[in-house]
Amino acid sequence: MTMTGEADTGARGGPLWWARRRSAAFDWSLGLVSAVECAVEGVPFARDAGIPSAVGVVFGLLAGSVLVVRRKWPIAVVLVSIAITPAQMGYLMGIVGLYTLAASELPRRIIASLAGMQLVGTLIVTFVRVRQSMDQGRLTIGDWFIPFAAITTSLGLTAPPLLLGMYVGARRRLMESLRERADSLERELQLLAERAEERAEWARGEERTRIAREMHDVVAHRVSLMVVHAAALQAVARKDPEKAVRNAALVGDMGRQALTELREMLGVLRSGGPTERAASVSVVAVGVAAAVVVEEGEGPCLSELDELVGQSAAAGMVVELLVEGDVRAYAAEVEQTAYRVVQEALTNVHKHAAGAKTHVRLAHREGEIAMQVENGSPPEASALSAGFPSGGNGLVGMKERVVALGGVFVSGPTEAGGFRVSAVIPAS
Repeated sequence: MTMTGEADTGARGGPLWWARRRSAAFDWSLGLVSAVECAVEGVPFARDAGIPSAVGVVFGLLAGSVLVVRRKWPIAVVLVSIAITPAQMGYLMGIVGLYTLAASELPRRIIASLAGMQLVGTLIVTFVRVRQSMDQGRLTIGDWFIPFAAITTSLGLTAPPLLLGMYVGARRRLMESLRERADSLERELQLLAERAEERAEWARGEERTRIAREMHDVVAHRVSLMVVHAAALQAVARKDPEKAVRNAALVGDMGRQALTELREMLGVLRSGGPTERAASVSVVAVGVAAAVVVEEGEGPCLSELDELVGQSAAAGMVVELLVEGDVRAYAAEVEQTAYRVVQEALTNVHKHAAGAKTHVRLAHREGEIAMQVENGSPPEASALSAGFPSGGNGLVGMKERVVALGGVFVSGPTEAGGFRVSAVIPAS
């Protein structure tokens, strides 16, 4: 299993400056090999310099062991290898040190300067050694071999580790960049997942509100009228049997209408397949289904306002409907919203101002439709008064509907002691 950069960094752990224990073991092994090499090469150096061999061996051990700190101080390793180049010591240290320097994060100018110094140092030392060998008769090749040997040896000891180190360093930086990008992408994905969850929760809340509003609009008005007619039926049952029969018929009709609307909505909600009904976002599906009723034209429209007002009048309300402007068709959601505003306003009159005279105005204007429902002060005692429960969601639901379509909704008491509900909805 792969790990991202942060997890991989946390999994590492080595002594001192090493990221891993195996890196420390590898550097100590290189340092040991380099120390042994320099110690062996210190014997001929001591002989040529006229010093005891033990001094040359100790010097070689100390110089070669510097390779252990190549990851921490690569510049020091390269400088030491350059310094002991005239003694023909530290070839391994020079190669590994230059590779480590080229692969490090140091500025390019420093790497180029030290590589140039090592190249020139190796070139000069090789040139001098080959010249001495030819002067001493140990080499009988022509003079052309001196610069050839010096150039090839210096390039061979400098160019390969330099180029390899630059390649490894570039690859390492690329991998670090990709790892950082992976970490950043993981954090972004986590943030997006959290935001998606928040948006889903917000959407579920919105759909719950929408469903509650739709159910309230469908049920509240019909049931309110049924309660009003039931109260009237109770009041006149013995005095006027014929009127009681008519009120009972109205109660039955309104109950059937309420059931019909509920069946239409529930039918759409249940129209999805088994998988959709089992989905975890069923609340959103319910809200969408409720909206489908409107899109298919099964919801109420403005042409049914006369019937709506007539039902309230039949329930004993003194109500007048005034329509201004040229009647025309609107989008289904606009007509349903306008209808629901008038319906809920009339329901509130039944609940809170039974017996009050009510005026319903509908104005068809250019680019918009306006509606207003205003009732006067209710009489102090009304035979139709009944105890209606109120959740306080009617006005909130009306405002949410109107604002969702870009309209304006205003409601509040009037100076005459009544109540007024006004709304303006864009036609498009």
